[in-house]
Amino acid sequence: MKFLKKIFKSEKGAAVTEYALLIALVAIAVIAAIILLREELIRVFTAIADALAGAP
Repeated sequence: MKFLKKIFKSEKGAAVTEYALLIALVAIAVIAAIILLREELIRVFTAIADALAGAP
């Protein structure tokens, strides 16, 4: 518990919190992009798998 208090009180803790929020935002954006492009991604990977299956 002291560790968490120390993080939130120090300037370094603020930077860590900002980086964590930024990483979370990027993760949400990537997940949203994957969800929106799901069908196209399935088509692309299916085409790749089919091409590899037909390769000698």
